Amino acid sequence: MFQWLNYLGGALMGWGLGANDSSNAFGTAVSSRMVSYRLAIAVTAIFVMAGALLQGQAGIKTFSRDLKGAAVQSDNLNPEQKDKAIKKAMKTAAIISFSAAVAVIVMTVLKMPVSTSQAVVGSIVGIGVLQDSVNFSALSKVVICWIGTPLGAALFTYILYKIFKSILRAWNPSIFVYDPVMRIALVVCGAYGAYALGANNVANVSAVFVGDGMMTEFQAAIFGGICIALGVLTFSKPVMMTVGKGVVELNAFTAFIVVLSEAITVHIYAMVGVPVSSSQAVIGALAGLGMIKGAHVINYKMLGGIAIGWITTPLVAAIFAILAYILTSLKYIP
Repeated sequence: MFQWLNYLGGALMGWGLGANDSSNAFGTAVSSRMVSYRLAIAVTAIFVMAGALLQGQAGIKTFSRDLKGAAVQSDNLNPEQKDKAIKKAMKTAAIISFSAAVAVIVMTVLKMPVSTSQAVVGSIVGIGVLQDSVNFSALSKVVICWIGTPLGAALFTYILYKIFKSILRAWNPSIFVYDPVMRIALVVCGAYGAYALGANNVANVSAVFVGDGMMTEFQAAIFGGICIALGVLTFSKPVMMTVGKGVVELNAFTAFIVVLSEAITVHIYAMVGVPVSSSQAVIGALAGLGMIKGAHVINYKMLGGIAIGWITTPLVAAIFAILAYILTSLKYIP
């Protein structure tokens, strides 16, 4: 029982990610009233699990091996040294996940879309600074992908909008045909977005627990997928409505474009093996849509607040991790 308490931070992170980031798959559809909230969370929970199990291990490998580094080099240690190294690795993993989870949950309660990827990386870097183990090459790769996420989503939005707008004009369906088709399209794209999220972001939940004496990559995918699904089912509605309405007002067609752009962007990074933020992808897609429709429709105040949240999240998570590591390393000397 005590050993499983070490995974509490990961469970909290998964819940926070499910409540926050996975709402992006259906936030635009629900806010446009084309898909019911209950259907949205049911489909999201199922496909998040599918994505985590089928394609989540690439991102887990990036965080657990490339960024954090191997927990234990068991071939070079005797049994006593290995046992100590495993305990230290578990302690470090618990602090990283708990610190990142606290940062995400605080932002979630404030109804602000945040990046769980940035929270986890901030915690990893914070601990890495203390242990002198930061892999700056892997970190630079992750940061570049962070920057590319909203820009890529905005580009996909522009391309997809032009393509599907031309198709819609040529088809010119009646309202009795248009609404059911768009509703189906939003459900399908939302399921794809949830799948991409599970494949990409499960590493944020459980990658730090991969190593000798802890979890395998597949076990981490199962654990992370379950935790994310629980977050979806329990507390995703507040952020879902913020993402759907806060930046640009949407109708059914534009909601479809935003969801599809976000899903494609996140899935690409899942295949690359770099966990990125679905919140950044959906905000980038919304901003791209705003530029197409006219910059005047963008809520710049809301967009600025979200950007500030993205910048402060890794810093806050790093500070929490450093403080927690220092406090748990103190020893009482009578």
